[in-house]
Amino acid sequence: MMEDAAAYDLAREAQRAWLCMGAPLQLIWRSENIVFGTILPSGTKAALRLHRPGYQDAPAIAAELAWSARLCDAGVAVAEPLPAANGAWVAMVDGLVVSCLRWIEGRPLGEAVAPLENSAVLARAGDFGALIADLHNATDAGACPEAFPRAGWAAEALLGETPRLGRFWEAPTLSAEESAILRAARDKALALLPRATDFGPIHADTLRSNVMMTRDGLRLIDFDDCGPGWRLYDLASALVQSWGDPLLTEHARRLVAGYRRRRDLPADQLALLPLFLAVRAFVSAGWVVTRAPEDSRRQRAYAYRAVALARMLLAGDSPWGEIG
Repeated sequence: MMEDAAAYDLAREAQRAWLCMGAPLQLIWRSENIVFGTILPSGTKAALRLHRPGYQDAPAIAAELAWSARLCDAGVAVAEPLPAANGAWVAMVDGLVVSCLRWIEGRPLGEAVAPLENSAVLARAGDFGALIADLHNATDAGACPEAFPRAGWAAEALLGETPRLGRFWEAPTLSAEESAILRAARDKALALLPRATDFGPIHADTLRSNVMMTRDGLRLIDFDDCGPGWRLYDLASALVQSWGDPLLTEHARRLVAGYRRRRDLPADQLALLPLFLAVRAFVSAGWVVTRAPEDSRRQRAYAYRAVALARMLLAGDSPWGEIG
């Protein structure tokens, strides 16, 4: 992991591309990317991002930002990219891709830690569903650039022999029986995925931490994982962190109702949402092994959720009651 001092040095060099050398820098976030707050010559507060090496290359990140810019132009509440002084969406600093976004005043929906019935998570579920629908609608209306060099989330990427985010059925905290259950559920999911019909560019990581609550409403950030995929995957990703909560059904109902206010979701497609909830849990169980290799408790929590949803999928059960 890059030390803070090295990250500051790279961020100071990256400021040159946005002509804000010498402006204040504040380390804000360390996760997939390293994010600094800074000030542009116009006085605009901005988030300068050092992108994690080895995941998305410069053309892919530039395409992500071009899509985000068009979504903003279409009135969709997503993070607004700010081009460098030369007009490019990204700059390169010592082989690292750097980008810049307009600062968003607010706090992540993921900071709502009170019981779900008393938290902003449930209260904002309908608005979040509508925001996801807005993203899908604007994308289908032409917001996504025709040249979109992003790795996708089709069946092989999610559930193939070498899934993009890891072979979840081989997670180290699994028992032999649990691994077998996940392999069987993977086979069933692969057989069911072709029933989903709405496929196109998606955010692919609509978790609570990627939704900012602002005075003007919700705003979606962090398009690192975006690419072609099933639209139901975005809805499932918005629900997966509520698995195990007694109000999961109400959360799902409100999210779906908000989505349907803006975009059609036929009943036969809604019936596939539990499938995609399981798939999202599988993908996350693979992801956490490489992202938190020393945290066996966190790995176990993700594995437990994946196995529980795998059992439901194999039994043909749903994790919620009537939601639409």
